[in-house]
Amino acid sequence: MLAPQREAVAASLVALSADPAAAARVLKLSPRQLGAIDDNAALRTSPTMPAVDRYTGVLFDALDAASLDAASRAWLAEHALIHTAPFGPVGALDPLPAYRLAAGASLPGLPPLRRVWAEPTTAALGTCRGLVVDLRSESYAALGPVPPDVPSTYVRVVTDGGDGTTRALNHFNKKAKGELTRRLSRTRPVIGSVDDLIAWGRDAGVTLRPGARPGETELVV
Repeated sequence: MLAPQREAVAASLVALSADPAAAARVLKLSPRQLGAIDDNAALRTSPTMPAVDRYTGVLFDALDAASLDAASRAWLAEHALIHTAPFGPVGALDPLPAYRLAAGASLPGLPPLRRVWAEPTTAALGTCRGLVVDLRSESYAALGPVPPDVPSTYVRVVTDGGDGTTRALNHFNKKAKGELTRRLSRTRPVIGSVDDLIAWGRDAGVTLRPGARPGETELVV
């Protein structure tokens, strides 16, 4: 399903790496990031590691997948997808090489990556079972929406103010989503609906509630 797009992106990225000046310009690399061109050039042959261990940043630091036991990591392998720029959606334990490519990039000979991945991502999400708990940023979720016939909910991280208002969080957004994923992997609930998700949260000490917008669930921190 995803093989043609993955091959096209990989071929373009490897070819681009043969011209370091062009690669730096297209990928918007700073002088300190130029070593990533070598990573991209070796995309097909370099050592790999599980996707959930490959990525860093606030969300993955909060998930701390390396410290999870085998059962939790197996749950991630079966239930968690990561939306990537060069490979589209991948399983949490799928082997990935090191690379540098942003989702907003436009590679030579290809449409913008948003267009490359839109339909294949939606098709891949259409094979999911149970409730799809969409933890992507809004920009990534727009790249490949969950099909309307697949039960899903988009999670928005919010906080309640003392004056009764509710506001979305930016700084703690990724951290909260990483912690939520970690909690799910450790408790491994069976979730078929939003009601199941909210009920699990109540038992697990996670505050989840129907969102202000249709199709959304609020994670309150």
